[in-house]
Amino acid sequence: MRAGVTANVEIFAGHRDRLFGIAYRMLGSRADAEDVLQDAWLRWHEQDASELRSTEAWLTTMVTRLAIDRLRAAKTQRAAYFGPWLPEPLAETEIVTPEAHAEFASDLSVAFMHLLERLGEEERAAFVLHDVFDCDYDDIAETLGKTPAACRQLVHRARERVATERRRFRVDEEARIGMLNRFIAAAQSGDFNAIKSMFAPDARMTSDGGGKAVAVIRPLFGADRIARLWWAISRRREAPDIERRLVRVNGEMGFAFFYKGRLHSVATVDTDGEHIYGYYSIANPDKLRVYAQRQALPVTSHASRAS
Repeated sequence: MRAGVTANVEIFAGHRDRLFGIAYRMLGSRADAEDVLQDAWLRWHEQDASELRSTEAWLTTMVTRLAIDRLRAAKTQRAAYFGPWLPEPLAETEIVTPEAHAEFASDLSVAFMHLLERLGEEERAAFVLHDVFDCDYDDIAETLGKTPAACRQLVHRARERVATERRRFRVDEEARIGMLNRFIAAAQSGDFNAIKSMFAPDARMTSDGGGKAVAVIRPLFGADRIARLWWAISRRREAPDIERRLVRVNGEMGFAFFYKGRLHSVATVDTDGEHIYGYYSIANPDKLRVYAQRQALPVTSHASRAS
């Protein structure tokens, strides 16, 4: 019996990065994803792996079904969330092996995760399993209890919904870092025109404070409106106490914003290397606490609600 338990532990550990990747993409929350994995482990612990056609398929199915159930409950809570809801950020240190990095490197950006929120639970599951994790339609059909044809239709609809708003920029990391540094310089300068020039005319800024941190409580649209916000911030008396650093967020370079030495928010952008098309800021301290620990950053203990 002990040998079987040990084998089950090893099998689960071998698939854990992939399973977490599925659960996180389904839920956008580290804590919820970890809860799903814990529930899946309890069920797996009682399973005789020798009876299964594929341990990976069984675990993928279990995690996906648990994530769908949790997502249905989470959507009710998110409907009452204060302001825009963005996913909980993942730190660079959470991608601990080359294998895990491969799992996270594709389609993990905050912008992409934000788009996934537009999908229904089963649409999201089918899309994530097929387009991100390369599962075939027969396995997805078994997971969702549908026909392969129905799953193809789910993926097709999901692709269409995501494609209408998703921009695909091919920007190497050097160009991205250069653009981020130019934005930091413009924001610190307080030069309105310099700030505005960083944003595309149809840029959108989304900020998640959860009612617990200073944040824009509705998305801002257009380079002019977004630039006016950053110009106003540069004029505040608190401006000298604001520091901006480059950090990796969900596998790509972004910003960390500090106020008096403590982390206030992290942000990532959609960019073509010259202009920012989408700006996503996460300031809710509940979502930053683990990120800050993994990045060894001091986190703000409290902040006032934006007006």
